[in-house]
Amino acid sequence: MDSVFDELYDQYHRDLFQFLFYMVKNREEAEDLVQEVYIRVLSSYERFEGKSSEKTWLFSIAKNVAIDHFRKQKNWKQRLYDKFDWDRGGIKDTSPLPEDITIQNEDVELLFHCLGMCTTNHRLVIIMRFMNDFSVAETAQTLSWSESKVKTTQHRALKALRAKMELHAKEGGPFHA
Repeated sequence: MDSVFDELYDQYHRDLFQFLFYMVKNREEAEDLVQEVYIRVLSSYERFEGKSSEKTWLFSIAKNVAIDHFRKQKNWKQRLYDKFDWDRGGIKDTSPLPEDITIQNEDVELLFHCLGMCTTNHRLVIIMRFMNDFSVAETAQTLSWSESKVKTTQHRALKALRAKMELHAKEGGPFHA
């Protein structure tokens, strides 16, 4: 089991952390949830039947850990309005002008804010498809959905996200809770 666990860790740890970070928008909580995922992996690996890839199995566990976390939070929706922490994960490209960086930071911050206002299913699909580069099939398998449900949810999620961003652009006001 040690070699299998090490392999899973080496191959998916970064993506797993990013997935959970995008879901909870808090570095420390994401780290705690990653540990919970690994605890569940260790305790249930012998029951893994291989009907899916290890990647989709691992992210299914992560999805369930995130949902369990949200259920435990009394005021979890308020936490979704927290501001993205730029000191720990901002724009990677260092070559743009300072003005460009400021605009990019504001756009990305707005995206994360509006993503936080989406439903859990919408966030799951957007994060898996666009931030973790899951295929439609991998997303469907991870979420235990049909591929058509993933496509439909993705379409609706993007439409809802776009509407939230356009509303903010029209209002032109602050969006921090």
